[in-house]
Amino acid sequence: MLVVVEAEHLCMSMRGVRKPGSYTVTSAVRGIMRNAATRSEAMSLVLGRRS
Repeated sequence: MLVVVEAEHLCMSMRGVRKPGSYTVTSAVRGIMRNAATRSEAMSLVLGRRS
């Protein structure tokens, strides 16, 4: 299992450095996704679809 959460970092967008579009990506893996090659392939598929 692979869970990926991508969110805009509002404290950087709205205050502080005021850099719009600052995103944070967090992931968690279990099972077969712990294999580095499998995880790398899945992450490139998921993150490659960002808009």
